[in-house]
Amino acid sequence: MSKINLLLLCGGGSAEHDISLMSANYFETSLAKSEQFSVLRVELDKFGQYRTAAGDDCELTNSREIRFRDESKTPWPVDYVIPCIHGYPGETGDIQSYFNLIQLPYFGCESEASSNCFNKITAKMWFSALGIPNTPYIFLNKFDDAAIEQTQATLAQWGSIFVKAASQGSSVGCYKVDDSDKVADVLKDAFGYAPYVIVEKTIKARELEVAVYEYNGEVVATVPGEIICDTNTFYTFDEKYAKNSKARTDVVAQHVSAEISEQIRAYAIKAFKGMKLRHLSRIDFFLTADNEILLNEINTFPGSTPISMFPKMLQNHGHDFTEYLSLVINGQLTAKS
Repeated sequence: MSKINLLLLCGGGSAEHDISLMSANYFETSLAKSEQFSVLRVELDKFGQYRTAAGDDCELTNSREIRFRDESKTPWPVDYVIPCIHGYPGETGDIQSYFNLIQLPYFGCESEASSNCFNKITAKMWFSALGIPNTPYIFLNKFDDAAIEQTQATLAQWGSIFVKAASQGSSVGCYKVDDSDKVADVLKDAFGYAPYVIVEKTIKARELEVAVYEYNGEVVATVPGEIICDTNTFYTFDEKYAKNSKARTDVVAQHVSAEISEQIRAYAIKAFKGMKLRHLSRIDFFLTADNEILLNEINTFPGSTPISMFPKMLQNHGHDFTEYLSLVINGQLTAKS
């Protein structure tokens, strides 16, 4: 039986470029455990240039092959691609649109679902439409005096707010604000990351995460894990990935009742199915002291670094990551043929 030529695409050039490379390491190691796949790892930089791990400049053509700048090298046909890219253009739906255009099968959520989840405003509108509770918010489409005044009035009403660039991931362009005098500077910074900004009420709550994935035709939601941040901090980009991070992750959240756990899992599956997600996502919730459950966000290509929750929760649920990948890829290619 011939091997499947699998393109492992990583990088992307966004603020999460280096994290993508770390996640790609995990995918590469997992894929190496199966004899089914012939894997070519290619890094995409911020200029749209493709380069193999061996340093060869190349491109992914509309003929579904990797063509090398060195014409003496034989083009490498691609059967399947894993776009291991966090942020733009992987989680925004852009690169999936290209795959759709050239009819190249790929792992992960499709383009529209990726775009809907990545934009925090669009995502919250979907959560509400599906009847899933989420944090109170306002959104802004322009940085001007009116936006500053509206945000300051919202801060006065809610006491504390988060200002977030609407189309960024991994806590990039995200700021906690308690002081009205800082609103203008924070809004200016947030609008530097995206043309739209969302302002959310600060919720004092536990941060719970659920790994949701398709396995043998069933949508699986794991029991919630938990992110426990240092005192008076939130889970910033640095808290996620810095070596000196004081944040702790529990694969299984402690002291969560079976009833609450099941409700969170039910909301996660409802969001996954309702937003037409595919293959995998990590769905994050807040749980308040009064046991109020609020959907925070959906990550359509969750990190797979040594400290990432998704692969740990999948394994804790009793599934092997390599076997999971094989099932998804073979199932998809079989359906296509």
